[in-house]
Amino acid sequence: MVKHVIIWTLKPELDSEDRAIVIPRIKEHLEALKGVIPGIVELKVYTDGLASSNTDIMLDSTFENEEALKNYATHPEHVKVASRYVRPYTYIRSCFDYEV
Repeated sequence: MVKHVIIWTLKPELDSEDRAIVIPRIKEHLEALKGVIPGIVELKVYTDGLASSNTDIMLDSTFENEEALKNYATHPEHVKVASRYVRPYTYIRSCFDYEV
C-alpha cells in the first residue's frame, strides 16, 4: 500500500469568514472521493489542528498501490475537486508519499 499525505496552507487574504466556509467545503469534497475513485483504501481530511500547527488542512490517504495513486491524481473527479475547491484557496502545498 501507499500513503499519500498532503498539507495545505490557505491563502493569507482569506479572512475568518472565508476560512469558515472554505475549510469544511474542502474536507467534504475530498472525503467524498472515497468510493468514487478506485484504489482508495482510506481518505481522511483533518482541519482541527492544535494551536501549535502552522498549516491549515491535512489530507491523510492510503491507496492500494502506487498505480492507484497515479490514477487518483489524474482521475476527473479528483481534478474537479482540486480545481474547484482546493487550488483557488491554497497557496502552499506539501506532499509526502511512501510505501507501507
